[in-house]
Amino acid sequence: SSLIHMVLGWHKGDFKVLKDEAGLSEAMRRFNIEPGDYLMPRAESMAAMGSPEFKARLAQGPNLFMTVRPNGMSSMGKMLGLWFGYSLIVSLFAAYVSGRALGQGADYLHVFRFAGVTAFSGYTLALWQGWVWWGKSLRYTLLSTFDGLIYALVTAGAFGWLWPR
Repeated sequence: SSLIHMVLGWHKGDFKVLKDEAGLSEAMRRFNIEPGDYLMPRAESMAAMGSPEFKARLAQGPNLFMTVRPNGMSSMGKMLGLWFGYSLIVSLFAAYVSGRALGQGADYLHVFRFAGVTAFSGYTLALWQGWVWWGKSLRYTLLSTFDGLIYALVTAGAFGWLWPR
């Protein structure tokens, strides 16, 4: 993961640069927006989504999904710890599925296949919801899916290598 993001650099284009970022930041500071996820425009109910007023707000724009993070530098140590925990959970599911499907002494390729598909599912399938529902770019989704394939292959290789004989 660190190599993919810091050395290879294929995620450099994941986010676009806003025109007049400084001006937009200055305008938004006065609202003191708390960290969280936001939708704009947002209807108060399903019925309100059909109103002419709401449709006009949609047509006028901007339309956005926005995540506001706490001010200041993010803690890389905390994020790496959370990533490690997430990877551990994906690996635990891969271990469970592989362990239930295969017995002790299973050959490398069978272990690789079961652990790999389970890890791939854990690392990637939910990414596509972001593309379908939240407007994440196809480029970002495809690159992140490719990252997940790499993580799954490493996981599968480790499981195949370390499987009890």
